[in-house]
Amino acid sequence: MTNVKFNGTPFERTLTSLVDDFITDIPALFKNEVKKPAYGFVPVNITEKENAYQIEVVAPGFEKSDFKISLDQQILSIAVDKKEEETAAAEKNIRKEFRTRSFKRTFTVNDKVDTDKIEAKYVNGILIVTIQKKENIKTASKDIEVL
Repeated sequence: MTNVKFNGTPFERTLTSLVDDFITDIPALFKNEVKKPAYGFVPVNITEKENAYQIEVVAPGFEKSDFKISLDQQILSIAVDKKEEETAAAEKNIRKEFRTRSFKRTFTVNDKVDTDKIEAKYVNGILIVTIQKKENIKTASKDIEVL
């Protein structure tokens, strides 16, 4: 006889979550393509350095001219609007996993950054956006005499 040990209850999922998962997966059952992530999802790393913030966007298969980076008030937008190329009628794709799709990511910047010093470069499929921090102006300390 074998003892089976459960870490938690065996029926943690509810009927509602099972139905939601099934309905979400229905479109994938009728296609021969790999399930795609939602529109606009692009992996991003944000790093804080001593004098700047760095945003790294993984976006292989694009050109430098495809990116549109804009700053409107305190919203930094990184977008690519790329149409998928049509294949010739003579070609038949058995499986198509390799795609370059449009995306848009937005970030809220605070008043600690210098919006005039934003730089971007595209190297080896990674877009690197560097936002310089404002220099902290330290006020001179002084003693105040009580009258």
